[in-house]
Amino acid sequence: MQTIEWQDFEKVELRVGTIRNARPNEKALKPAYVLEVDLGELGIKTSSAQITAHYDCDTLVGRQVLCVCNFAPKRIAGVRSEVLVTGVYDSENRVVLAGFDQPLPNGARLA
Repeated sequence: MQTIEWQDFEKVELRVGTIRNARPNEKALKPAYVLEVDLGELGIKTSSAQITAHYDCDTLVGRQVLCVCNFAPKRIAGVRSEVLVTGVYDSENRVVLAGFDQPLPNGARLA
């Protein structure tokens, strides 16, 4: 594992957002959803996420997630993905979303 300096970590904008809308990304080669995430003062941002193994669209709406907000936007399967929704791979290589056990304000930054 490579070590980094604290200043490197401070450059990453990790913020809390609430998923407001989720729909299948019909153009994706691997199953994915298009998410609209409310990031408070940063506004509503779009993300394409391969998280279909553990989640369906209905259960995602209203869920709070941790997003990387300062990557450059990237076009993924016809979607302008503006944020990266974070998660961890389980033992079967399926993404489990990072989340919180208490409600937080949209846009709150990871401390």
